[in-house]
Formats: sequence, C-alpha cells, structure tokens
Amino acid sequence: MGSRVSLVTTDARLLLIDGHSMAFRAFFALPVENFTTATGQSTNAIHGFLSMLLRVLENERPTHVAVAFDEGSTTFRTTEYAEYKAGRDETPVPFKGQVPLIREMLKALGITEVSRENYEADDILATLSTQGAGEGMEVLVVSGDRDTFQLVGDQVTVLYPVQGVTVLNRMTPAAVEEKYGVPPHRYPELAALTGETADNLPGVPGVGPGFASRWINQFDGLENVIARADEIGGKKGESLRAHIPDVLRNRRLNHLLTDMELPVTPADLTIEGGSREAVRQLCDTLEFNTLRDRLLALIPVDGEATAVAQAEERRVIPHLGEWLAGQNGRIAVDVAADAAGVATLIAAADRATTGSADLEVAPEPEAAAWLASDAPKSLHGAKAAWHQLRAAGLELEGVTFDTELASYLCFPGQRTYALPEMLARLLGREVESGDPSGQGELDLGLTDLQAEARERAVAIDDLTELLEQELEKRGASALLTDLELPVQVSLQRMEAIGVAMDDDLLERLEAEFDAHVNAAAAEAYREAGRELNLSSPKQLQEVLFEELKMPRTRKTKTGYTTDAEALSELFAQTGHPFLQHLLVHREQIKLRQIVDTLRKSIRDDGRIHTTFQQTIAATGRLSSFDPNLQNIPARTEEGLRIREAFVVSEGHECLLTADYSQIEMRVMAHLSGDEGLIEAFRGGEDLHRFVGSQVFGVTPSEVTSAMRNKVKAMSYGL
Repeated sequence: MGSRVSLVTTDARLLLIDGHSMAFRAFFALPVENFTTATGQSTNAIHGFLSMLLRVLENERPTHVAVAFDEGSTTFRTTEYAEYKAGRDETPVPFKGQVPLIREMLKALGITEVSRENYEADDILATLSTQGAGEGMEVLVVSGDRDTFQLVGDQVTVLYPVQGVTVLNRMTPAAVEEKYGVPPHRYPELAALTGETADNLPGVPGVGPGFASRWINQFDGLENVIARADEIGGKKGESLRAHIPDVLRNRRLNHLLTDMELPVTPADLTIEGGSREAVRQLCDTLEFNTLRDRLLALIPVDGEATAVAQAEERRVIPHLGEWLAGQNGRIAVDVAADAAGVATLIAAADRATTGSADLEVAPEPEAAAWLASDAPKSLHGAKAAWHQLRAAGLELEGVTFDTELASYLCFPGQRTYALPEMLARLLGREVESGDPSGQGELDLGLTDLQAEARERAVAIDDLTELLEQELEKRGASALLTDLELPVQVSLQRMEAIGVAMDDDLLERLEAEFDAHVNAAAAEAYREAGRELNLSSPKQLQEVLFEELKMPRTRKTKTGYTTDAEALSELFAQTGHPFLQHLLVHREQIKLRQIVDTLRKSIRDDGRIHTTFQQTIAATGRLSSFDPNLQNIPARTEEGLRIREAFVVSEGHECLLTADYSQIEMRVMAHLSGDEGLIEAFRGGEDLHRFVGSQVFGVTPSEVTSAMRNKVKAMSYGL
C-alpha cells in the first residue's frame, strides 16, 4: 500500500476487539438461563460482551475503537485446507442471533465494526494494528485467539481473556516470551509445530511447546528448524521429518494478514455518531437495566441530532396568577412537592411565556382558581400532581394532556417514563427531576427551585407538542383522551378514597400464619434431623442433595436451585416430607408477609390508599403498589380469608368488583371479524365452551370442564 499522511496524534490509543471471539467467550461465561428476555431472546453473550467493552473502555480510555467480526465460515484458509476449523461443536442455539444484536448495539453506540468476506476478524485486527502502530498509536487488541500474539510489540499489547471475559491478561513482548519461551514474532512458528486444536490444525505428534521453543531458539527460527531437521535425532526428530508438510501448512494458515484493503483507517475509528434513542430502544428490548446508564454515558447528549436541540427562550413573567387568568389556550404545568407529598410551588408555560408561584408563602388566588377550572392543562403525571395539590388544599381540573401517559402509549415497552428520561430521549435535553435543592436567588427574586420548575414546565410544553404528533401518527390520540385520561381521573379518586380494612381480623390472621410458620419449621427440622435456616439456599442445598440424597435440581452459579418451582417438582418426584413442610413454611411466610404489609399500610382513617400505575405493563394492565393489592391469592382458602379484611365502610352498602369478561378473546373476535365468535359474544355464550364445541365436534352443553380448560389454554396461548 502507498504511503499515507498520519491523521492521529502521538498520544492516540487504538482499541481493537475480536467480536466473535469475545462474544463466544461471554456466552459460556454467563448462564443463559439467567439472561433471557420475556420474549425468549437469550442475551448472555450480549450482556457479557457489553460488560467487557465498558470495562475496557473505562480502564484503558482509548481514543479510537473498532470491533472486527468474521463474515461467514468460508475464508481463503478453508479454501486451502477444507478441514480448517472443522469438527467444532455446532453453534449453541441460544447463541445464534446474539451477534447481530451486538453489532446493532455497537452501531447505536457509534463504535465502528468491520468485516470482510473471505477473511477472518484476526486479519482485520492485524491490518489495523499494524497501521495504527505505524502511525504512532498505542494499540490494544482484545482477543481470545492466541494467533494474535504474533502482533505483540513495543506499541501493541494483546488483552487475552483468562477467566470468561472479566479477567484480561496483558500480553506484552516480555509476557509472551516468558510463557512460551519465544518472542511474539516467533509464536506462530511454535504454533505451527505444536498445532492448534481449536483451528483443527494438527501439529507434530509428541512435540509440545517446550521442545518446539527449544528447536526455534537453537536453530534461529522455524525455517532453519525445517532445513536442518536431519540434525534432530530420536523419535521426535523422526516425527518432525514425517510431518513437515503439516508444519508448513500450519505456518501459512496462522499467518495474519497485515496489508488488507479495508474501508476504514485507524484515524476513522473515533467513537461518534451514536444514538441515545437507539441505545434506549435496544436496552428496552434486551431488558438491560443495569447496563443502560453506563451505555448511555458513552454518548453525550449534545452529540445527538434531535428534533429540538435546546429549549426555545420564554419570557418569564413575575405574577403567574394574573397571567393564567387571562389565558384561553392549553398551558403546561409542573407541580413541585415536599417530602410529605404536599405541593409547594407550581410553574406554567406556553410557547412564549413561563412563570412560577410559591404555594407556601401566599398562594395566588387567581392561580388557585385557574387550577380548579376547566381551562385546558398539560402535565407530566397528572394523577400525582392532583394528590400533591389536594394535600395543599388546592384542586386540579381540566387536564387534557398528560405527557407521561402519552409517552407510554407511544413507547409501551420502555422501562421508565420519568420527565428527564423522556426529555433526553425525545428532545436530547436534560432537566432537573424536581428534587428540592438549593435556595440561591435568581432574577425577579425567584429561587433555584422555581427556576427548575419553570424549566420542567417548558419541557412539558415542548413534549406535549411533539407527543401530540406522535399519537396522531399512531392513531392513538383518542386512546389518550377517551380512555387513559378518564381512567386516570377515576384512579386518583379511588386512591384518595381508599378502602376500609378490618385490622382486628388481619391481626388474628397474622398470628395464625405466624404459628403455622413455626409449626412447619419444627416439622422440617425433625425430618432433616437438625435445625437450619430454611431461607438459606446454601443450607438447603446441603440438606437436600448431600444429607437427604435427593435428585439434583437445575444447576446455577451458586449451586443447585432451591426456588419454589424446582422444589415443587422435586416434591412431586420424591414425596419427601421435608419438602412438604418446607413448601408449607414458605407459603405461610408469604401469607404472613402479605398481612403484615397490609396492616402497616392502614392509615389513621382506617383505610388503605394504594397507588395504581397506568404506565408499567406494556399490555395496558394496571398495577398497584404501596401496597400491592394484586398479589393477594384469590384461589386459596387463606387468600379468601385475607380478602375478607377488605370491608364495607360506614355509609356504604357493598363492595363492587369489576373486570373485563374475556377481553383478550373479544379483541381477537373484533380484529379477526370471525362471525361465529362475534355471534357467540352477542348471544351471551361462554366463549370457551363455544370454541370447545367447534374443536371437539360436540354441542356447547356437552363440553366438559377438561375440554373447556384445554380450549382456554389454547386460546390465550394464541
């Protein structure tokens, strides 16, 4: 190749990674059963690879990065020797499909990935490392292939994994020579003599690294070893002479190319052009929560092209109430509250103006009246704001848009819909979360907290405009206005009213379940022959598999699993009384915990005020927390007794439960247009009985419970 003017500085550091090699090692380093998404996608190789990448980036601080991948299984090496890398085990099914997702994440991060048909990733690494070193760069090569040791030199270090992908040894010239007895440039000569099992390259039988390095050093290189093979006596000499063709072939195949024509040069390998939005979407898809923030940190917010690069300037007005009283259009509102959940200030904004008001000093009557009026308003999390304002003696009406609910409808699989997250995702901006801090004075005598609240109000206004367009594109505008917002109003009133509880009954149940816990523990100790911590997986493993000699369950990182499902299967298999008492012990602890949580949640008014969440489940289902009222068993005697503690309060006649009847099947009937299903619903028939009659060829009245259950499982499986 021709000479090239260097475009990098002398302190540049180039990081090159063998993508397939490290992904494969990550796959075997992490248990696949612990890294599977709800959709069944295995992610252990992806997670391990990205964890390794982040660690190396943090530790080594490279200025330039590239990841090389193999492109197919056919290369110039397999053309010369068809058995090259043959005989390897078939690629594990859970590994398939993970490399494309790694490459997709690299693209989202702005990291260059390189591949070429008919060549291996090692050749790409060799070419780029040679070019980088030639331009004065320090080069780091991350690879689990020892062939890369031939690249090691004063400016090139190989980071070689010795424990999964977490521990990387620095293979410098001294380290290579200390381990193998030859300098790096002689390593492929040694490998040609000894062979490489992973590549299916047989070496000289009976010749290991010790003899190979001795010959190479004695005769000054492999070429001289072969030329003077007659001088080597004994059986090893005979073996060498009989396998010289294999040695020569091995040396040709393990030579890495350093002069490939590539679409990039080391100077092109800066990390740039990443997309925070793409990273977020991939993390949501892969269900990566712990890695998410670390990956996003690689992409500065300012470095991403967004619809709005920064907030448009708004005029700040001194008297919010007066301004609000004269507005007719929709206004964005932010409510800040103290640790007790009481609103302390509000801020508002439209496309040109913003202002704020302190609710603790002297609430402006005009602002209070406007909040309680039907004037159109947009908030982020209006239900929480409704409670906060109500705690401060103020009402909130007229909410026509909620950016949190709109974000959920547009992006139902996202982990969080907090205002800072959505602002960064959709507009590439940052905003304070609303945590009270600082009292420094700004213009107009307003505090930092008020400035932050105004900034959030402006953000809500900008998000409202963008999300309105997104909802329109998806045909989901009516879903927000006709369903989610009215449901939100119902939920906030339900939360405020709460439900009355019979604490005396709960107290008796708690004592009863506690007695059952102790009794089950005593019986379990008797069957085990000693006392132990029944909540300790390690102690349970000792008793179950070592002392009681039970069949082993699924292997995990910490031994054999003792989770509820595994123990239930083990009990069904063995019928051992220890397991029976252990399972009862666990169930009674769970019931006791439910009752304890309910009792602690009863407020001074004798009622529980849970919080319903509309933006958690991607399916649209509600969830409940503080406390969770959806985890109380409904099909057991104990669960029904706990439910008896939810009582009718004074002045009311009954409790009402409401649920959709077979809603998923109704949606399926609507979307499919199946006349039979539609007629069955309209006629009030039991759908599962109707479908069962069609499946089993009997009349609906002849469908048995077993038939109905099979059809029900099939239908919901669809």
